[in-house]
Amino acid sequence: MNDKNAADEQHRARTQRHKEVVDAKIARATESRGVVLVHTGNGKGKSSSAFGMVARALGHNMHVGVVQFIKGGSPTGEEVFFRRFPEVEYHVMGDGFTWETQDKQRDIASAQAAWNVACAMLRNPDIALVVLDEINIALKLHYLEIRQVLEALRNRPAMQHVILTGRAAPDALIEYADTVTEMRPIKHAFDAGIQAQNGIEL
Repeated sequence: MNDKNAADEQHRARTQRHKEVVDAKIARATESRGVVLVHTGNGKGKSSSAFGMVARALGHNMHVGVVQFIKGGSPTGEEVFFRRFPEVEYHVMGDGFTWETQDKQRDIASAQAAWNVACAMLRNPDIALVVLDEINIALKLHYLEIRQVLEALRNRPAMQHVILTGRAAPDALIEYADTVTEMRPIKHAFDAGIQAQNGIEL
């Protein structure tokens, strides 16, 4: 057997072993229910990933609810785009980033109002996917209580999926969630003096 054939055979054996591992995991995954996902960390992409899942859900003819906490100072590309779809219930409930508002009581009131809208979605079995964008920040700043959020998640419709985004997700939420992803920054254009760009950050 020449070197090329030997390399091809090694590759086939490796991929066959990999296939067996993946097939075994798929065979064990027999439960079907709604899942809770947390996107956290200091890196870019938490909300972007959530809105990619909104697009995926729409591809499956699912109804989606979006509540944006904190954000709200100016319209974003995802808001403008997803408002075109009648299947998406979209609420921007924040007054902008906290360093812009500089009004804690107003921020708390906005977070509570957003949470009231979110609770209605979390009780609605017709909404298959709920995105609570930047809610982790509201939890970190104690504008909301983690206890009330976990209670609503536990009592939501069985097949409803929920994505919670934002830095500094509380430990209790991470423990409860089914899937947790931490975005880690390596480089960011803003640090080099490049302003936020439409279609990238906005």
